[in-house]
Amino acid sequence: MKGRPPAKGGAGSRGGKTAGSGRPSDRKPTGRGKPPAPRTRDGDKPGFKPRAPAATKSAASRPASPRPAAAAAKVSPTKPNPAKGVSLDVRQYRVVADDDGIRLDRWFQRHLPDVGFNLVSRWSRTGQLRVDGARAAPGDRISEGQMIRVPPAEQKPDAADRPKRARVVDLTPDEIAYAQDMVIHRDAQAIVINKPPGLATQGGTKTDAHVDKLLDALLFDAESRPKLVHRLDKDTSGALLLARTSRAAAHFAKAFSSRTARKVYWALVMGVPSIEDGMIELPIAKQPGTGGEKMHVDEEEGLPARSRYRVIERAGNRAAWVELQPYTGRTHQLRVHMAAIGHPIVGDGKYGGKEAFLSGTISRKMHLHARRIRVDHPDGGRVDMTAELPAHFANSLNELGFDLALGDMPLDDEIDRTPTREDEKKAARQHAKQYRKGRKGERRARGSARNA
Repeated sequence: MKGRPPAKGGAGSRGGKTAGSGRPSDRKPTGRGKPPAPRTRDGDKPGFKPRAPAATKSAASRPASPRPAAAAAKVSPTKPNPAKGVSLDVRQYRVVADDDGIRLDRWFQRHLPDVGFNLVSRWSRTGQLRVDGARAAPGDRISEGQMIRVPPAEQKPDAADRPKRARVVDLTPDEIAYAQDMVIHRDAQAIVINKPPGLATQGGTKTDAHVDKLLDALLFDAESRPKLVHRLDKDTSGALLLARTSRAAAHFAKAFSSRTARKVYWALVMGVPSIEDGMIELPIAKQPGTGGEKMHVDEEEGLPARSRYRVIERAGNRAAWVELQPYTGRTHQLRVHMAAIGHPIVGDGKYGGKEAFLSGTISRKMHLHARRIRVDHPDGGRVDMTAELPAHFANSLNELGFDLALGDMPLDDEIDRTPTREDEKKAARQHAKQYRKGRKGERRARGSARNA
């Protein structure tokens, strides 16, 4: 009697029941003589091909062996899996106790500082960054013992292989010549220019001409354009320091913030201060309703501001030529302070109003000039430069009969404090006088005691 043999490997061959045992088979026949496809656990999809022998298994499927606690416990990189194309450079790290509870992006900052936040975010979006096999985000908190899977590090092209971007200088020959004519000092780290009045330091609304735009003209032999490290008002002329490297920019910025850099201004002011050498300490804030374009003295809301002034020479009671030193760096500080003590800078209608102008041939332009800047140099020594006066300021001093030779006064730390022979004699006389006075008081006290 002819008949079909039962299918090998079918349901009836393992469970001890045949196809005719009264229980219908849950597997459809797959054809004569062919074994059915192996089923998955949920019975919905056919299974994968039989696994390769143990010798060819991927190391990625093996559990990571525990390592002693360290700054970041690293597990050996995975071996290649041709079926999945896994790279040799995939790295795995175990979270140690010191990193328990921190954010994943913070972990990268601690242990892989060369991997930036943008790259971590991209790995997260593309599913390449995983914690314990699950996709992870930079803001996720990690726990001790978890395994962090880090994708291969991206190969950066060598500096020699990277194409150099050609810098395009979008300036006319006249603009380049104009900018370079302002230079009064240049070295490998710094440039000092003498900024003319009317030229803004940086651009803004309706301000197309400014120093920042002209910096490409000051490249000289450097690869990057100079960097602004402080600023001068548009109508203020004088010495402006530029940094030629990032290191110099950081150094100079620290010098200005720590007040070790010294700036000396010359100004022509209305009237004559009653105190020839004084310190102005008045807090300054933005004046409401001016959009931040004007400052004023505000004892309650203002920021601390200190300015020193010294009278160089006076023209009767009409005007005075003064030296100004800002000890803080508030906006319009010198202009606000001088106006606040009743001696606005000549030409400063913004803070002095109509009373800030002299009649006759004296120019109506601002008479405020950054005469000198002194700052420590990144490579040692100092940058110490003075800037010549603009024509209108020099003409005004000449018209008022001032002697330009009197202008450059020494800073306090430049004055020789070594006592002279005459100073020593004077101190000795003063000491002897105080000693005699004390002895006289003692004799009087003894006489009063005897009379009692």
